[in-house]
Amino acid sequence: MRPLTSKQRISALAATAALVAAGITAGTAGAAPGGKTSANGALPAQLTAAQHTKLVKAADTEAAKSADARALGLGAKEKLHVKDVIKNKDGATHVRYERTYDGLPVLGGDLVVHKNASGKRTGTSKATNAKIAVNTSVSGAHKPTTAKAKGSEAPRKVVWAAEGKPVLAWETVIGGFQKSGAPNELHVITDAKTGKKLFEFQGIKEGTGNSQYSGKVEIGTSGSDGKFTMTDEKRGGNKTTNLKNGESGDGEPFTDEDDTWGDGSAKDPATAGVDAHYGAGKTWDYFKDTHGREGIKGDGKGAASRVHYGDNYVNAFWDDSCFCMTYGDGEGNKKPLTSLDVAAHEMSHGVTSATANLEYAGESGGLNEATSDIFAAAVEFHANSPEDVPDYLVGEKIDINGDGSPLRYMDKPSKDGNSLDYWDTNAGDVDVHYSSGIANHFFFLLSVGSGKQEVNGVKYDSPTKDGSKLKGIGIKKAEQIWFKALTEQMTSTTDYAGARNATIKSATDLYGKDSAEVKAVKAAWTGVNVTGS
Repeated sequence: MRPLTSKQRISALAATAALVAAGITAGTAGAAPGGKTSANGALPAQLTAAQHTKLVKAADTEAAKSADARALGLGAKEKLHVKDVIKNKDGATHVRYERTYDGLPVLGGDLVVHKNASGKRTGTSKATNAKIAVNTSVSGAHKPTTAKAKGSEAPRKVVWAAEGKPVLAWETVIGGFQKSGAPNELHVITDAKTGKKLFEFQGIKEGTGNSQYSGKVEIGTSGSDGKFTMTDEKRGGNKTTNLKNGESGDGEPFTDEDDTWGDGSAKDPATAGVDAHYGAGKTWDYFKDTHGREGIKGDGKGAASRVHYGDNYVNAFWDDSCFCMTYGDGEGNKKPLTSLDVAAHEMSHGVTSATANLEYAGESGGLNEATSDIFAAAVEFHANSPEDVPDYLVGEKIDINGDGSPLRYMDKPSKDGNSLDYWDTNAGDVDVHYSSGIANHFFFLLSVGSGKQEVNGVKYDSPTKDGSKLKGIGIKKAEQIWFKALTEQMTSTTDYAGARNATIKSATDLYGKDSAEVKAVKAAWTGVNVTGS
């Protein structure tokens, strides 16, 4: 599918994500208020797509945006653009904005304005506190040359505010393919005055039927006798197509005469389609049932899944530009990467993109990856399939290592040989698939606790950096805290210290300042060496 042009993107930081690191083929939050808050009131409200759209339209009026801009002290050249609105059961809202300066996108300039039920502003979460004041006129002396690779885009002028003092810059998107065989969408940011490279990130970040991993399942299809397709109208039109080992395009629709799909083995092409379609449906159900979010963007629109990508492609990825998930068939084309937790992982990248839009580099990139692993586990527990028993392992069904071991472990991430158990000053320099271990470990400690544990027959043994003994609060509370922090407090530049603040704020809103839940959040972060007050 064709990626959006630069002019169509308001933010180059919204991108895609994949399951494993490339090359492998086997913010700030305000202080917590005092007093106890009703858990029901602080949870997200159940909103239909129409109700969500109405909220966004109300926030997107010039009067509303101008009022918020004035309250924030923004300059005359700065404009706010509504990206999303979260509403809580108590009526409080959280308006997420992206920003332009003199008509140019401000990358790393996003923010969230918090308001109570009466519309009074109660705080702001910002990706940057720096004042934006740059000269937007520049000669073409340092304009990058457009790459010749297919899919590359002409450089566009932007304001780069994600690191330190905002500067005028060029953003170039380089197309083609990565070494792994995945599509390439490398975003390169260069200083418009000096030509110096400031930053770069990868846009494509290696991300009833008989299924291969979940047994016999029910999936949403459309059509009539003789011609059914994998199109789920009950879930916004989620659709699954067959790339037939191609590496581009929409793929061909799966069709079936009797609405019974696949044979449970990789030999039948429809089997991978069943797993991917089932995973997309269960992920949709999870976000709607648990967080009141109808669709990845909350707009009721479904996503696309494309299976049988490439040949022997051992990965899966999410791409914002086509709003789709794409799955390879694994080593020897025998183990498609379409298990439930992989599907949930990839689809959850879309939720992150539509909300906090965490930069896919440094510590924020680790948080982006961890968010998908966290919700992958949460989707498994919500689906509660007897064929794919819920656990705190990632990719345990797809055998990506060839020895039956999981891809990642949340109780002790370093068991995969690469991931970090604890934060240190070098965490931002580690591949995001491995620095994600810090937040994955936090979530396990918060949900289950430390030491030897057994959940659904799976044994764990989770250590802590400070040697503390922690008791978990359960995944149902932990997932609500993480979702609330992601959608209301985190921004594109949130790091691990910011994530600690954001989750403490969310737990405080949900359970009260001195609650056991807030204490558990603080202790779990300390357990992974992210310390604070």
